[in-house]
Amino acid sequence: MKLSEQWLRQWVDPSLTTEELAEQLTMAGFEVEGVESCAARFDNVIVVRVEQVEAHPDADKLKICQVNSGTGITAVVCGADNVAAGRCFPLALPGATLPGGLEIKETVLKGVKSEGMLCSGAELGLSSDAEQLFELHNSAEPGVDLAEYLGLDDQVIELSLTPNRGDCLSLAGIAREVGVLNGLSVNRPKQSRVEVNSDQQRSVSLEAAEACPRYAGRVISNIDMAERAPDWILERLRRADLRSINIVVDLTNYVMLELGQPMHTFDNDKLQGEILVRFANGGEEMTLLDGQLYSLQENTLLISDDNGPVAMAGIMGGLDTAVSDTSRNLFLESAYFDPESIAGRARAYGLHTDASHRYERGVDFELQEMALERLTALLIEFCGGSAGPVVVAAEPRCIPLRPPVKLDLNTLTRVLGVEIEAQRVKQILQRLELQVAESETGFEVSVPSFRFDIRIEADLIEEIARIYGYNNMPSTAPRASLRMHEHNADNKLPELQQCLLNRGYREVITYSFVEKSLQEKILGEVNAIPLLNPISSDLDVMRYSLLPGLISTLAYNHNRQQDRARLFECGRVFRKDGKLEQELMLAGIISGNIYPKQWDNPYTSSDIYDLKSDIEALVQRGNGADKIKYAAIQHAVLHPGQSTEIFIENQSVGLMGALHPSLLKEFDLPQTAHVFELELSKITAKKILKYTKISKFPTVKRDISLLVDRDIAIDKIISCIESEALELLNNLELFDLYQGEGIDIEKKSLALGLTFQGSSSTLRDEEVESVMLRILAALHSEFGATLRE
Repeated sequence: MKLSEQWLRQWVDPSLTTEELAEQLTMAGFEVEGVESCAARFDNVIVVRVEQVEAHPDADKLKICQVNSGTGITAVVCGADNVAAGRCFPLALPGATLPGGLEIKETVLKGVKSEGMLCSGAELGLSSDAEQLFELHNSAEPGVDLAEYLGLDDQVIELSLTPNRGDCLSLAGIAREVGVLNGLSVNRPKQSRVEVNSDQQRSVSLEAAEACPRYAGRVISNIDMAERAPDWILERLRRADLRSINIVVDLTNYVMLELGQPMHTFDNDKLQGEILVRFANGGEEMTLLDGQLYSLQENTLLISDDNGPVAMAGIMGGLDTAVSDTSRNLFLESAYFDPESIAGRARAYGLHTDASHRYERGVDFELQEMALERLTALLIEFCGGSAGPVVVAAEPRCIPLRPPVKLDLNTLTRVLGVEIEAQRVKQILQRLELQVAESETGFEVSVPSFRFDIRIEADLIEEIARIYGYNNMPSTAPRASLRMHEHNADNKLPELQQCLLNRGYREVITYSFVEKSLQEKILGEVNAIPLLNPISSDLDVMRYSLLPGLISTLAYNHNRQQDRARLFECGRVFRKDGKLEQELMLAGIISGNIYPKQWDNPYTSSDIYDLKSDIEALVQRGNGADKIKYAAIQHAVLHPGQSTEIFIENQSVGLMGALHPSLLKEFDLPQTAHVFELELSKITAKKILKYTKISKFPTVKRDISLLVDRDIAIDKIISCIESEALELLNNLELFDLYQGEGIDIEKKSLALGLTFQGSSSTLRDEEVESVMLRILAALHSEFGATLRE
């Protein structure tokens, strides 16, 4: 939230600099994210009134304006469309310097001398509009310095408020806090009830009283929409990042900023019959002020009339009953909506408005009539009209209860570690506008209607601590018997993370929430767990796998010219097959060159064997397993011919393979990517180590070259050899694979190196040859393998 320091000091003016005020607010729990000047610097710019406009004799798009500068009439040449007699604008006089260093000089345009320049908002740094002149209210006095007239000697303070402090989403709320922190009274604008001089009114009924227990409305007749809000109001809106729409919307937004009560204004002539607050019926639709047609969900609270919905309660009004330039009669709405009935509704439609932001956090349920009177007074003052009676529909049983909260002074001292005098505690609570009654052990505190965050004793202790000042509390070491945590040797995750980092990977962290359509596009149909209250429409389900996040991250990096990527993530996935499972997974993705770019290293694209090497290093670090099996599978993420399931001791632990071509195209990835995903618990399962005595006898090596059918997997060949060689086989490795000229197209050549070693004696050639014959016979019998000549 942004607010004007100048406006704040009109309510409460502590003897603090801007920097000290920002520090005080931050320490009180209202983090100041930034302080900046409300406008760029310029000089020698004054207010002028255009007295006469005539066409330039030699230029169709230019006009010669006679302007009243307060000291006389000055001729200025201008080409803006909105220049007209009787209007006031800023004039940069010769010698003026504008933001960006532009210097204004007296010039001659097409033979006509121009003594200065009428300025747009963009040229003054006051808006982004460079086409139109920056128009001022007609009551502005010619000759006055523009910076002085607009009060530009001001700072804009940007606050980051926690969701529980909805009471401070207004100038009144922040002024109240500053007053408490500095022991000052708050100078609220004087306000009295507006005289009722019209009998026009509209009845209101509450069908959904639990969601809207209080609704106040009033009809204002015969307003003048041609009027313009005064510049001091428009400036306060601008400094709060709210743009001007029309006088009615501007004044409504101003009251919201001032008091914290969101309000809505309808064109009364477009309403039919009674105002009814209800929930949506199935199949209803309405077009909101943003021009979009929405299908209404049945849990959406509506404001309706006899013709149907006219507003989405607490979120946005409808287009059909909106105030326009031709409106004459208004119906003002000032209501209290229960936060639980509004929370999440705007996000469900992809919306976020100033009204929904406040209603979700809680609005003072006793503020409605006061805000309505304030808006009525401003409307009548600035655009005329007659006020009808205030119509209030309320259901007292649904108004939030505020049970007293007990505060024990002994508990206060124990929790804060400092003893605060009872009288000081009482003063703090009273300045926070809490009603305090003494009790045997402390106080019994009644909470005002604007504080939704005070429910238990701990809330009161927090309030006292922040007003007393965290800096005023002594720092004392804890008195406790502290022990170092024992090292958990079974926690292998840090080792696995370091293993991947050492192999050139970088760790990423992605959201546990993903977009349902994106996840299904990658994984196919999965039983993803939906979120009841998603933070946005594209984060609506829990992730079923880490791969969608990694693939999206790879695409993000590729779009930013990062052609080489080696990424991994460790996190939980969420699956519900009967019961909820939160499995901890480790996944990775690689793409591009194996090595970082270097002049003496040629480009070598990473492939599935690089990934296989990384996985085997992980498993070896995890539980020391040296027997990893692979089996071809079909998976939606993976390339049909380059996808495999990973097994350790006949237990599936994950998968790996090349990314499916359709996903490469979907994410606009220019080169192949390879992925893996492992169940962390299975690759780190504790394994009982077995020790084998190292043989002191020499080894015997034999190489064989086999011809087998090309679709026979190498692991089956290896298993067959191991089963025949038994304990004599010390090592087995595949050192060549050949397919091509000289070999049948349906065959492949495998070159295998076998190392034999005896444990109790030196192996004789006859023993080795006997084993080799058994191996070759078994391979021929099971796979039709033959020795390659």
